Amino acid sequence: MRLQLLFASFLVVPAVALAEHTDADYAAHVQALKQRLPGEGFTIVLQKPFVVIGDEAPATVRRRAVGTVKWAVDRLKAKYFEKDPEAIIDVWLFKDEHSYRTNVKALFGSEPDTKFGYYTSAHDALVMNISTGGGTLVHEIVHPFMSANFPGCPSWFNEGLASLYEQCGDREGEITGFTNWRLRGLQEALRGDGVPSFKALTSTSRRAFYDRDRGTNYAQARYLCYFLQQRGLLVKFYRRFRETAKADPTGYAALQHVLGTEDLVAFQKKTWEPFVLELRFR
Repeated sequence: MRLQLLFASFLVVPAVALAEHTDADYAAHVQALKQRLPGEGFTIVLQKPFVVIGDEAPATVRRRAVGTVKWAVDRLKAKYFEKDPEAIIDVWLFKDEHSYRTNVKALFGSEPDTKFGYYTSAHDALVMNISTGGGTLVHEIVHPFMSANFPGCPSWFNEGLASLYEQCGDREGEITGFTNWRLRGLQEALRGDGVPSFKALTSTSRRAFYDRDRGTNYAQARYLCYFLQQRGLLVKFYRRFRETAKADPTGYAALQHVLGTEDLVAFQKKTWEPFVLELRFR
């Protein structure tokens, strides 16, 4: 199984107390959704902790709810996340760009700023132009789970981990990220002017991460996570970082710990960069 994402945006979600939702809560939520559907032809599928709503054929919506949403949620929870998001989150799957733009405007009163998909905490929703591929969902699914389980997570790791699963599959029952389209630009940067040090990357503010050199930041963070995954260190890093985040809010010390070196400058130049330059994506 292989999933692919082209691009996605993310809005930071504040930390909140978590609560269990009953079947009655979900039933009431679905009933309320039926009253605000933007048109005919929508199918609603309960896929806890999400509710999937799509305007493709009903069988296709159900297939995406199980084959993408449930598939990703089960594996992400097994690997990283103990807690579900507090809110019941809607997953809107619009069949093409016209449906996406028209219905986003009708539902939320604004135009989307990406043609692929995004997560909005203001509306507790993942909103997708599903014609760009099923993998679009996986990136966005990571974010509400990260907010619930690691609310202080900085943008570089939040997006690095989410981006890792833009193109992914199942290996021995575990979700596994594969090389993807971000690789080419990263390799070009490494062969050119280079990329920031890991110290600089991990210290990047939210605004700087998203607004400055966005493609390289995403790619560098993704392929740092990819390296950790390939060395069997990614889950260890996540747990170490989450446990020590109060003293180490950027994750730099946690990275030093799991890599077994304090000299991350030398590690980046002598180990990580050659590793990335040898990767291939077709």
